[in-house]
Parts: sequence; structure tokens; C-alpha cells
Amino acid sequence: MRKRLFIVAGLFVALILAGVVSNFASSSPDGLDAAARQGCTVDADGEITGGTCMAQKERGHQLAGSPFAGYGDGALSTAVSGVVGVLVTFAVGGGVFWLARRRQPAA
Repeated sequence: MRKRLFIVAGLFVALILAGVVSNFASSSPDGLDAAARQGCTVDADGEITGGTCMAQKERGHQLAGSPFAGYGDGALSTAVSGVVGVLVTFAVGGGVFWLARRRQPAA
């Protein structure tokens, strides 16, 4: 019972962090975005104005308006993406642990 309470409490804390606190994270580009923009000049709005870099070939996609499209689209998008990420990670991790658990020999 204590183990189950510990797991549920940990999941609850992770969901709160992913859904609420993630909205206060830095809006600076992550490592992949920064590497893709190396070699380009960027204006104050973050738009590429010149130079040569990978990010110049960046294009929109069909799901650009969906809640999962990116973290820069607003608080709802960030919260939904974070919560879904926590739930998927928990489900996959739980499944792996369930499959790898030690089974008691049949009596």
C-alpha cells in the first residue's frame, strides 16, 4: 500500500510540474534550435534575416495549429504537451518494469 501511494504521489507531482511549472520555463531556443540557426542572422523577433543555416529550410506542417505542435504556441500547448509526455513516459516505464519483474514460482 505504501509503495502504491508513493508512486501515485510521484506521478501527481510530475503532472503538476509538467502542466503548470513548465509554463515558466525559458523561452530561449534549445540546443537543437540553436545549432540549426548557427550561421544565420536573426532579428529581434527571432526571424531569420540572412546568412546560411539549416533553419532556413524550415517549413510549416499540417498539425501546426494542434496543441502538440510546439512549446512556443502558448500556455495550453505547453501544459498539454508536458502532461501527455509524463503520462506516456510513466506508461512505458511502468510497462517495462511490469515485464521485467521477478515472478514468484508457482507453488
